[in-house]
Amino acid sequence: MVYYNPKEWFSFIFRINKADTLRELFPLMLAVGTYAGVVTYFLIDFWHLPDTSVLRKVNFIHQTIGFVFSLLLAFRINSAYDRWWEGRKIWGSLVNSSRNLAIKLKHLVGENDAAFFNYTIPLFARSLRDHLRDTYVAEQSEFIAIDPSKHVPNQIASAIVANVYRLNKSGEISPEQLFSITTEITSFTDICGGCERIKKTPIPFSYNVFIKKFIFTYIMTLPFTWAFDLKYFIIPVISFVLFVFASIEILAEEIEDPFGYDANDLPLDSICDNIRKHVGEILA
Repeated sequence: MVYYNPKEWFSFIFRINKADTLRELFPLMLAVGTYAGVVTYFLIDFWHLPDTSVLRKVNFIHQTIGFVFSLLLAFRINSAYDRWWEGRKIWGSLVNSSRNLAIKLKHLVGENDAAFFNYTIPLFARSLRDHLRDTYVAEQSEFIAIDPSKHVPNQIASAIVANVYRLNKSGEISPEQLFSITTEITSFTDICGGCERIKKTPIPFSYNVFIKKFIFTYIMTLPFTWAFDLKYFIIPVISFVLFVFASIEILAEEIEDPFGYDANDLPLDSICDNIRKHVGEILA
């Protein structure tokens, strides 16, 4: 994730960073600009079509569908941002649940058991991060044995629950105390399920394809209507219009799955480090 100062307007405007869509779209902008120049050449200089050409009437189609187009793009970016923000809220709840569970266990368990939870609670966050990124980073530990061929976060959550129940059966944790920490324990699997729902349920395929085809058709037909008024100035204009529309779609694609390594994805590494740090401070 890119950290920035929202008040630095100058740097935003004149600096291109790795998250800027201009890097990705620049070759396509050049191609579309060239296409617009070729269309203008044939319409104006080769065929010498008059300004009253029927092609100018196509502009009414663009005006008619432009409003609907803007609504589709607005819905696209809003739906993607909702997924990004929901992912952030879920991981925020994981931070809170980890801290609350550590605080409660600190006053319920002994030193050896505290070391177990000090390791496994942050381990759940790290394993969930790797699970959402389709990776697995093996960690050697005396506290828990993990089978990487199975659902790793579930194994860690199960080990935490098993140890809590063992303490309850041995009398170190009373039924009332067990009830007080049940919410935090069960929230781990709820959080995992919420993240998996976001990751494994993308925007419907037909809607995604329709937006891309709509953008392509809209941009490819613009030179036939604007060439008569803009002449060859249409080249930078069409390139800029493509940059605006395609950037919205690219940003939506990037943030609709917020758990990866993209510049605008959630800072999962930082969140995991904070959980490890804070739980360690509590249970140390």
